[in-house]
Amino acid sequence: MSGGADGAPPRRLGVVESFHVVIRQCPNGSVRKVAEIALATVERDGAAALPEQAFLVLAAVRGWRGERASQVKTSLAEFLAGQPPRG
Repeated sequence: MSGGADGAPPRRLGVVESFHVVIRQCPNGSVRKVAEIALATVERDGAAALPEQAFLVLAAVRGWRGERASQVKTSLAEFLAGQPPRG
């Protein structure tokens, strides 16, 4: 997945959308499983679970390479950067 015709960077994905991309496109089965569990956790616990699950998926995809992987990593990192500190 590349940027637009004007050379713009790929669009930012939503957190749940990022989880779905990992589930459908990441070649590593254990990483896909982390994303599946994250999605199930968010479905069960609601939006409050998003930051922790986004962090876990971001950590899991660190070895995934390619444009789509970069899009997922950037999207999750930007989401997490916008979260208030926990504590």
